[in-house]
Amino acid sequence: MTRAFLQPDDVSDLVAQQFGADRRLTALDRLTGGSKKGVYRLRLDDQTTVILYVWAANENYWPPSPTVPDDPFTDASGAELFAVNHAALTAAGVRTPRLLMLDRDGRYLHSDVALVEDVGALTLEALMERDPAAAAMPLSTLGEALRRMHTTLGPHYGKLAAIARDEAPQTRRTEDIIADRALSHLVAAAIRDARLADAHERIADHLRHLRSAVGPRQTYGLVHGELGPDHVLVTAAGEPAMIDIEGLAYFDVEWEHAWLQMRFGDAYPALRPVELDPHRLEFYRYAQVLSLIEGPLRIADTDFPNRQWMLDLADWNITRALAAL
Repeated sequence: MTRAFLQPDDVSDLVAQQFGADRRLTALDRLTGGSKKGVYRLRLDDQTTVILYVWAANENYWPPSPTVPDDPFTDASGAELFAVNHAALTAAGVRTPRLLMLDRDGRYLHSDVALVEDVGALTLEALMERDPAAAAMPLSTLGEALRRMHTTLGPHYGKLAAIARDEAPQTRRTEDIIADRALSHLVAAAIRDARLADAHERIADHLRHLRSAVGPRQTYGLVHGELGPDHVLVTAAGEPAMIDIEGLAYFDVEWEHAWLQMRFGDAYPALRPVELDPHRLEFYRYAQVLSLIEGPLRIADTDFPNRQWMLDLADWNITRALAAL
């Protein structure tokens, strides 16, 4: 598709109505890294800045994904999810950029938009690489926030908005959802890579073996869904602020920690995790390896600008998936 991103004139009404007719936009910068929504920094003539989120089809690089019944992480994007999840994180005492304005009525653009606080461009990932000592306090604070989330328990799993509307089915066990999800990722990825096609049955058998060791569960914690150090901004005051929160859900906390272990690496113990079920954790860890093959291969078929990075990520995880057999 031809992608036309926002230009300064497109946000003139928004700036005038939200900040006053005497305020002027001096720059509109589209930030890199977003793949499901557009993220723009608005610079105003009094040197203040604000972040604009835009949920529009031309901002979303992801083609449709394999879906399984009741998967709460499918289609985790959109202004409604953002608003509900932002409120839940705020209630749990978790720092995230303040929501300044949400428009779902097309008052400014032909899409849903939100204005949020600009907490800066420094990611926790960059700080950990540049100055591990300076990253120690934000890591510790993030660990405290995660414990608050993971001990915020509920009897139902699913997207928060769906639970609130009583539209989150509870007929299946979470580990069965993840098993089906992982198998669907395997099928889709094997079409694109001969190594996976050759090992399909062995991988499927390994998944079923891991699943067989997992017992049932009745309560679920609040999880981000895809939290890496690149999804945490560090404010000027040294506070960690979570971003990309549309995937927030009630689910097994092991799903979150399988991801956290992978993304934080040697720094993971600094997050001081809650008690985890080792069998469920091992199963979810392998399921996420398959997700990190299928997803990158799928988006690499599009016009995503960093295609080679995605292919390299998929290749690395193919090696991991095969090594576990």
